[in-house]
Amino acid sequence: MQQTRTFTDKVLLVLKGLAMGAANKVPGVSGGVVAFVAGFYEEFIYSLQKINYKAFILLINGRFRSLYHYTNGKFLSLLILGMLISYFSVSKLLDYLILHYELYVWASFFGMIIGSIYYISKDFDEWSKRSLFFVFLGIIAGVAISFLEPAKENDNLWFVFFCGMVGVSGMTLPGLSGSFILILFGNYVLLLVDSVNALYDTLADLVVLDFNFINNPDRIRLLEVILVFGAGSLAGLVTLSHFLGYVLKHYKKDTFAAIIGFITGSLGVVWPWKEKIFKLNQNGEIILDSQGNGVIDYYDRYFPTFSSAETWLAIFFIFVGILIVLGLAWYEKKNQKPATR
Repeated sequence: MQQTRTFTDKVLLVLKGLAMGAANKVPGVSGGVVAFVAGFYEEFIYSLQKINYKAFILLINGRFRSLYHYTNGKFLSLLILGMLISYFSVSKLLDYLILHYELYVWASFFGMIIGSIYYISKDFDEWSKRSLFFVFLGIIAGVAISFLEPAKENDNLWFVFFCGMVGVSGMTLPGLSGSFILILFGNYVLLLVDSVNALYDTLADLVVLDFNFINNPDRIRLLEVILVFGAGSLAGLVTLSHFLGYVLKHYKKDTFAAIIGFITGSLGVVWPWKEKIFKLNQNGEIILDSQGNGVIDYYDRYFPTFSSAETWLAIFFIFVGILIVLGLAWYEKKNQKPATR
């Protein structure tokens, strides 16, 4: 059965979806961390687990009301609504802020992850040699991923499907950024910029009944890419949620310990002080994407100089990020009510 939710609960759930959507858009930040800190991670995973064979049978038999209740549809639909709103609002604002105030944006996210680590760790009262071992494993995995070098772009449809399966991990696995994984695979621009723009342009053409895009092989190829990427994302969401649901049920303490370590290890990805190193062609010129922006090869991280006012302002935003997470977590805990089943 689904939880009984007040109107305020529903609005807050949409806002949480909005925060998840914004986090998933930023390379290095995981929407799963939002779910974890905001206290709905387990419900999110168990709801996704309901997208299974039984749900498929309910769908093809036209039992939509039963399907809605079986999959915890109220919860998922409100969360997805928030993510969709985020894509057309907060994500655009983030793009602007990263373009003009990149250091302070990264500093804020760095602080948010530190706040998340503190909040999750303080409520984890099962510390033992075994849990510390899983924390250590998580840290190693997070750090290793942080310092991998990106591959070259690859639009092979089987690889695109695989990118979808792995890239969606940022929604379900706290600390693992789907956007950052796509950068490592070399397909961030192809999948989250070029193909999305192709879909947007196609929808705009269809609104005015312009079907000329059918004769554009580049557009058709990008539409194929985003369709396969979407299928891979759906497959990854379902399979990963079943795996996480299983380990949460049977190894909850170990899973939480590994997540704490993984989030800690991922701090290297969002380290604020870093310089973009762009991909170059054979002539030594910066390779541009379809929007005219340089394609990032990797980040060169460095320690700041504390004589700079910019550094201290960035440190201020780190503390702002910490306070935002702790404030939201405190508000969530204060208003938490026992679930009515």
